[in-house]
Amino acid sequence: MQNVANVSFLAVFIMYLLTALFGYLTFYIHVEPELLHTYSKFYKYDVLLLVVRLAVLAAVTLTVPVVLFPIRTSVNHLLCPTKDFSWIRHIIIAVVLLAGTNILVIFVTTIRDIFGFIGSSAAPVLIFILPSAFYIKLVKKESIRSMQKIGATMCLILGFVVMLSSMSLIIHDWSTAGH
Repeated sequence: MQNVANVSFLAVFIMYLLTALFGYLTFYIHVEPELLHTYSKFYKYDVLLLVVRLAVLAAVTLTVPVVLFPIRTSVNHLLCPTKDFSWIRHIIIAVVLLAGTNILVIFVTTIRDIFGFIGSSAAPVLIFILPSAFYIKLVKKESIRSMQKIGATMCLILGFVVMLSSMSLIIHDWSTAGH
């Protein structure tokens, strides 16, 4: 199973890398957020553009199962860590994840918004919250009132403040259509 995941991730990486590289080499700084829309402005009914659209469709279709596998596994372990495998639970988690993804695709206009929201939530977690939380939890030899633990606690609080304020600003930008 690990080999299948490795080959799948490598194939997806190569597809996205080639798409980004050729999009940039074609339009340089004039690339729009949606690359296929940029090509459509110049080549309305080109056969090669239709083939590229089919390739993007194939890439997205092949990417969804690869991404869905670890997410579904993580959600299953979070919700039911001690229960045995159940096809019903497996299918329900997959359907909920796919429905949520489809709702995002319908209502979010550009991928830039998704990247902004993911970045504003994941970056503070990886930079501030997790390291300080691990330090507070794992270092037992120091008192909670030591300077290191106080600093880690302040860093933890700062991480949540940065995350919530960034996410609030992005949601405010969505609601005012400021993009």
